[in-house]
This record gives sequence, C-alpha cells and structure tokens, in this order.
Amino acid sequence: MIALDSHLYGRHFLQIPGPTNVPDRVLRAIDHVTIDHRGPEFGVLGKAVLAGMRKIFKTQADVVIYPSSGTGAWEAALVNTLSPGDLVLMAETGHFANQWKKMALKLGLQVEFLPGDWRRGVDPAQIEARLLADTLRKIKAVCIVHNETATGVVSPIEAVRHAMDRSAHPALYMVDTISSLGSIDYRHDAWGVDVTVCGSQKGLMLPPGLSFNAIGARALAASQKAALPRSYWDWKEMLAINPSGYFPYTPATNLLYGLHEALEMLFAEGLDHVFARHQRHGEATRRAVRAWGLEILCLNPDEYSPALTAVLMPDGHNADAFRKQVLECFNMSLGQGLGKLSGKVFRIGHLGDMNDLSLCAALSGIEMGLAVAGVPHSKGGAQAAMDYLAQTAAQRRLT
Repeated sequence: MIALDSHLYGRHFLQIPGPTNVPDRVLRAIDHVTIDHRGPEFGVLGKAVLAGMRKIFKTQADVVIYPSSGTGAWEAALVNTLSPGDLVLMAETGHFANQWKKMALKLGLQVEFLPGDWRRGVDPAQIEARLLADTLRKIKAVCIVHNETATGVVSPIEAVRHAMDRSAHPALYMVDTISSLGSIDYRHDAWGVDVTVCGSQKGLMLPPGLSFNAIGARALAASQKAALPRSYWDWKEMLAINPSGYFPYTPATNLLYGLHEALEMLFAEGLDHVFARHQRHGEATRRAVRAWGLEILCLNPDEYSPALTAVLMPDGHNADAFRKQVLECFNMSLGQGLGKLSGKVFRIGHLGDMNDLSLCAALSGIEMGLAVAGVPHSKGGAQAAMDYLAQTAAQRRLT
C-alpha cells in the first residue's frame, strides 16, 4: 500500500478540475462483485448505461463507451470519420485543444489551427469566414473544445453550428465535452454536432477509465468511407453488439456499475438543477477571486466556465509554489497551469460532487494559502462567496 503523509489528517480536498471527487454512493457501486460480461445480468447493465448516456448527451443518436481516458475518445472520433491527409480545422483555445491537434497530426491528418490567446473561446465568425473561403471543400471536420479545462473558458458550440450552417459547408462538427458534460448544458442533437467526445472523471463523478462518443448520422455515414487505420476504436464492432447491452471486448465492468449510479444521481437531482448548481458555484468562486484582488484568466464574462476558474498569479509569484503550500498546509489539491500557463495560474475545480459547504471550505483554504505563501491579496474572498451563496440559497430551494 502506498504510504500517505501522516500529518495530513481529515478529508483531502480535491479541487482540481478533474478527476473530481467520487461520491460515496458511486464508490460503493464500483465495489460490487465482478460479473460475467457475457451473462444476462451484464446485458441489463449495458443497456441501462447506454440509454442513460444518451439522456446526458441529449441525443437520440448512438453512444459508444470505451475503457479508456478521454484521449481515446478523441482518437476514436478522428479515426472513424477521416482519411489520411484530410484537412481538419481546429481553434487554439488552450492546452487541450493543442493536444487534440497534436494527435490529429500524429494520425496523418492536416490541421489548420486558428490562433488564440488562451483567454477567449472560439469566435464563430472566424470559423464561418474560413469555411466560406474553403470553396474547394478541403476541410473535412471542425473540432472544438467546449469547456477548455486549462483555462476555464467555454466556447459557444451552438453559435459555431449556426456559423457552419450559414457557410453551407459539409464539414463534420466534432466537440470535446470532457470537462463540460454533466456540468454545463450540452445538446448533441439540437446543436447539430456530429461527434461528441467525453470522459468519465469530471462531471460524471467517476474515476478515470471510461470515455464516450455520441455519434450522429452524418458521422456514421462518414465512417463507412474513412480510411484511417482503426481496430480497438472501431465504431462498427461496438455498434453491432451494443443494442443487446454487450461489448465486443472486455468492458470496464465495475466502472459501469459506478456510471449507472452516477447517472441515477444526476437524474434524481435533475439536469437543469445540476447545471444551475454549477453556474452558482462558478459565480461564488469568481466573487471570491475578485475580492482577493486577483485576476480571472477568462476575459469574457459570457464565456466563464461553471466547472472551473483559472486564476492568474501576481507578477513575481509562482503558482506551483503556492499550490505546494496549500497542499502541505491544508491538504488541498488545486489544478496546475498547463502548457504556456505553467507556473502562471492555478485552477479551482468546482464541478462534480460539490455543495455549498465544500466550496466554502475550499475557498477558505485558498485564502489561508495566499496568506501563508505571501501572495499579495485582500482578505474577504471566502466571505464574499459565502454572502452570495447565502443570498441565493432560498432561491435555489424554490427552483
């Protein structure tokens, strides 16, 4: 067994934007005897989680579940729909958009990467202009990250769909919802998305290990002609057997038990209430950051993420040194800056299994950490968040 630091008593506060805290109910569901994945009991489980995920994606389309991280679902989206040398249009919204681009290049695709400053979301007008200029229809797919986990910026997925429609361009539309699904309203069908990508370890409140593709009809048609090599990620074999609740290879059985329980929790709360809770916690967190006198990385309030907030450190102070102090003194993990934001920001995750008291505790720990680390700030951030949460508590009960 791995030895933990003996002085860190009490609950560890995991305030990174994924993996998120796994509810006790989900942990107990995972702690279930492993069953025969070819037996009748498993078929019932498989049908239930596939149907539940369609409700989460808000789609009537097919959904497949892989035993993998979200990175695998990225690859599945690309290799099932595209051919070597195809041109893909992507937007530089942050670290994970960069990583998806790198994967596409490794797979033998061409990528046109619209530059960004990591502080704003995708500009639909820019997408529209580029598609209108593509008179030869060389662009085969537009790939967008919905909620950029590295920056706390949400891109307008529906507006991008409208921009694509105005251009009358036939490119497929693929969206990464790895840190938004189950936390931020998302509508695969209504927003005309062809492939949606997700992972289990964020809004779905599970450990890492499951990933998902929601597959629209246009993407399914494209998969019949796509020529990139695929085996493990092949939709065809998955879709052939999924209607019976089974998988073409050994599934992550116990994680599927956890997924079933997590879906039950989300549906019991009601998705609209889940999304409102995340919006409210995001606003409370931003009020704390402003009261501290620190700067939110996201520049456009319309693009603030309900799932996480990235905070810029004052000049001369390193975010990783601050995070280390918070972990050692208060047993709390904050998200690090990724890529070109390394050492410059820390990220506060406020998604998944969160309530008002857990958020207040996390913000109090951050405020104490700022003092311990000698980071210039004003006091009262945690109080500002508590005031807002108290003011909106009654309204939350009535909705």
